[in-house]
Amino acid sequence: MSDTIVPDKAFTHGGKFHADDVFSAALLTYLNPNIMIERGFSVPDDYHGLVFDIGFGEFDHHQADKRVRENEIPYAAFGLLWEKYGQEILEAPEAEKFDRSFVQPLDLCDNTGCDNQVARIISLFNPVWDDPRNVDDAFEEAKELALTILTKRIEYSKSITRAEVVVRKALEKAMNRILILPEYAPWKNVVEDTDILFVIYPSDRGGYNAQAVPGDDNEDENGLKIAFPVSWRGLSTEELRKVSQIDTITFCHSSGFLIAADTLEDIIKACEKAEELMVEETRLSQDE
Repeated sequence: MSDTIVPDKAFTHGGKFHADDVFSAALLTYLNPNIMIERGFSVPDDYHGLVFDIGFGEFDHHQADKRVRENEIPYAAFGLLWEKYGQEILEAPEAEKFDRSFVQPLDLCDNTGCDNQVARIISLFNPVWDDPRNVDDAFEEAKELALTILTKRIEYSKSITRAEVVVRKALEKAMNRILILPEYAPWKNVVEDTDILFVIYPSDRGGYNAQAVPGDDNEDENGLKIAFPVSWRGLSTEELRKVSQIDTITFCHSSGFLIAADTLEDIIKACEKAEELMVEETRLSQDE
């Protein structure tokens, strides 16, 4: 990460606000909680600070030669600021993912007027026609919400990076294409390109959960490599134990992606049995 310094003051346009300028202000506040965001309809001639979403400068996008990404999504002020400061917050891969999943949809909305739920929520903070509130006070209120959303999204992205360490370490010990995590951690990004079929982790209700891993050329109708058996799905605990012949199994989701059991031994047994049944079903269908 670089040592880019965020100024102590910034200027943006006045009047009605949108998600673009609000999230831009939130991002700058995240980076520098002491920053003063000023608003107006023209940038003062002697202004010394960061200017965004107005003035045709580095962080504006209203000029004729505005920048456009390779995927043809135009930059808005939020995207231009994230491009400069994003890697101050997240490692490069996660910063790029954050841009694709969160920043770009807001940039596209601001540039094209397409629908975006977050942008619609922010727009509700603009005073209605007969509301006597000062619009700058309303902007501050919207910025605080945007800052909360931004902070939560960033915390989640950082957690994904931490989770990769836990999952990769567990992969070193995986056996029989079953991954056992010491605690729940987001695993899909790491596991998707491996031969792992099931992921087991402690349940917050006690016992263990196991999930079927999504996607490969042999995936089932739910997009899973091997789903848990149709005959198990949606049964009561008593019925499930009878059908599966697994003593402590307690639950199988109706779509076949998730099961639960009281013991690690039985959750592993359930995963192994699901694979055996799938192999047998495949053999029988090929023999027909």
